Amino acid sequence: MQKATDGELMRLIRGRDRDAFEQLYDRYVKLVYSFALKSVRSEQAAKEIVQLVFTRLWTTEKGYNPDKGQFVNWLITVTRNMTIDYARNQRKHESIVAIEPDQWVKIPDDSLNTPEAKVTRLWVREQIRDAYHLLSDNQIKLIERVYWEGYTLSEIAEMNNEPLGTIKSRLHQSLKVLRKHLTTQEEGT
Repeated sequence: MQKATDGELMRLIRGRDRDAFEQLYDRYVKLVYSFALKSVRSEQAAKEIVQLVFTRLWTTEKGYNPDKGQFVNWLITVTRNMTIDYARNQRKHESIVAIEPDQWVKIPDDSLNTPEAKVTRLWVREQIRDAYHLLSDNQIKLIERVYWEGYTLSEIAEMNNEPLGTIKSRLHQSLKVLRKHLTTQEEGT
């Protein structure tokens, strides 16, 4: 079985052949690990992704189809998808804030939900929306990603394939425009 092709090994794996699985694992574990490590930049996360990928290979009913291309390309696609899912799950878990029982007393009361506070918040939101027409599409997208979607400037630079300094400068200029507009609006009322 040492000379079995990847397709043959996958067919044996669907039949729960442990030796075939171990062979496939030995052939590709380094590739999957290095791809995951480059993507998530964390050894622990890369190891978890390797485990997820090979668990998927072991448990999948459908999988690699030799008629559709090479096994290694299919495996990298599976790894890429698992890496994206892993990163999304991590971001979701990091955004969840756990409140300890002794912190419940520190939660503010509903005094911010007075009619006056609601009207003020709506007014500010409206002023910000009005100021959007002063910004470029890139500036609007940047503000939304930073303040509403929770991305870091480094993540945005990577997504846009732009230098971090460019992103910082764009954010600074965007906030300057918004601040000037909002200050003008306040002085006008």
